[in-house]
Amino acid sequence: MTPLLAAEALTVRYGERVGCTDVSFDLYTGEVLAVVGESGSGKTTLLGALLQRVVPASGRVRYVSREGGWRDLADLGEAERRRLARTEWGFVHQNPADGLRMSVSAGGNIGERLMAVGHRHYGDIRTTAVDWLERVEIPAERVDDAPRSFSGGMRQRLQIARNLVTHPRLVLLDEPTGGLDVSVQARVLDVLRRLVAELDLAAVIVTHDLAVARLLADRILVMKDGRVVEEGMTARVLEDPQHPYTQLLVSAILEV
Repeated sequence: MTPLLAAEALTVRYGERVGCTDVSFDLYTGEVLAVVGESGSGKTTLLGALLQRVVPASGRVRYVSREGGWRDLADLGEAERRRLARTEWGFVHQNPADGLRMSVSAGGNIGERLMAVGHRHYGDIRTTAVDWLERVEIPAERVDDAPRSFSGGMRQRLQIARNLVTHPRLVLLDEPTGGLDVSVQARVLDVLRRLVAELDLAAVIVTHDLAVARLLADRILVMKDGRVVEEGMTARVLEDPQHPYTQLLVSAILEV
């Protein structure tokens, strides 16, 4: 089986400081990979390298596009990267305000993504927007309301709808429940888990919260000081952690 995405020996440096070192993994369609670790572990740097927002000092990221065949993301032109981001990839920010247009209606936020891939019929776009609001548990009557009037959890669910409405093949999520109350987190995670399964998405989730990884991920990469110190199926890593750092992280959630 061919992976959808392959990170190969990625190393990122910020001057003398190393952001991540020699990180490799394959990601398959329908698989959710959680990248976990404390602040400064290198997980956000890795996400930036996958998105090509950070230029690796060495290594590469390859992706199998809808047209078929491996593409090295470093070889893509800016226009092609933008097209990929609009059509085949989604990115969910930790802060929904970074991924939404706060002065545009909820329906408009979803509609913009549809228009970016060629939809033009206003009635069809609005109908699809309403359908997706309901899929992320936002009342249909809020379709004309701006996100600034939404709660934090509703904004995050709207951002998820905006990203998934075009059925991307890969979605990257940066601490998608960070800063939300526990009860709000649970609702966002339930929506994510359901939609990832329904759409058969490949997903990479960056999180410091092992409870999030346990709920959503098939596999886990544990990062410390820019390196992957442990990886494996989620159940195995959380039930039988091998590296002392992973054992420390797991013991912390067991004590909560």
